Amino acid sequence: MSQDRGPRRPRRLEKYALISASATALSLTASGCVVVHGEREVLPSATRAEAAKALEQFTTAYNAADKAYDASLDADHTAGALAAIDSARLKAGAANHPDGNPAHEPLELTDAKFTIPKKAGWPRWFVADTKANKGGKTRWLLVFTRSGLDDTWEAAYLTLVAPGKVPEFKTDQDGWAEAVPANSTDVSVPPADLSKDYTTYLQDGGKTFADGVHTSSWRALREKRSTRPGLVTQYIDEPLANGDYAPLALRTVDGGALVFFTSRHFEKQTAARGASVPTPNKDVLALTDGEIKQSLTMEFVSNEVALDPADGQVSVLGRVQGLTSGKGE
Repeated sequence: MSQDRGPRRPRRLEKYALISASATALSLTASGCVVVHGEREVLPSATRAEAAKALEQFTTAYNAADKAYDASLDADHTAGALAAIDSARLKAGAANHPDGNPAHEPLELTDAKFTIPKKAGWPRWFVADTKANKGGKTRWLLVFTRSGLDDTWEAAYLTLVAPGKVPEFKTDQDGWAEAVPANSTDVSVPPADLSKDYTTYLQDGGKTFADGVHTSSWRALREKRSTRPGLVTQYIDEPLANGDYAPLALRTVDGGALVFFTSRHFEKQTAARGASVPTPNKDVLALTDGEIKQSLTMEFVSNEVALDPADGQVSVLGRVQGLTSGKGE
């Protein structure tokens, strides 16, 4: 359970570090063709048409992968936390349903609102705020990233937020948003520190985060489940904040930031002598190595979206978590 261990899916985690100081030409069609150096000039991360196309291509790939239970079909359109969660889900599905997903229902994303920041350097990214035919009345927030002009836009974050909870973003006269640097100190917690501070809070508590479903209530639920007759459950939480898992933040009109970040969680169930670990469902078994005798350790990747104010407690607005592996002992 070391800090070095990453989710199981091989991804291009090193690609951000490979962007050199050499000039990268970026062409935009605003009033003619303008060629500038992308790593130095402050530019919109994408045109609105490009953002809409990226969302369409992601949805098509996601549906193909879900229908066939084949992670290779959307591998080029996902990254980071979403890729880790999605690929594990598809792996389990394929193990239990080798002929494909018998319950497949195509995902439909509508009423898309795009928030596109102007920024210098790579990665470029933007947020799509959509309605979906799944997940009830929640809004689906997807963050798309890419690290070069020849790269495909990849969805790195997917979080679900209750209607009316998405804040208003600061934009310029042309409607472009403002990206908040990871090391920014004009918010309560620098975005780069949110994953670390969140996992510390889950272990120890504190006042950094406001009470809510994904903070105080989650801690209380884990405490309740930690000791049951014949079974002890231990929880370990680790930050996950590098490469494709780096936090991304947008400035809100009140001076704060909406931050997308990732964390990793382990849940170890250990049965007392003479007792046994409850039999997990077939999807968990499909992702578990080893024989479950006295213990089962499950690894999860979680992506969160939080309102990080200029002053005050951080509010976690949404969290999507998925099992990525298990180990029986």
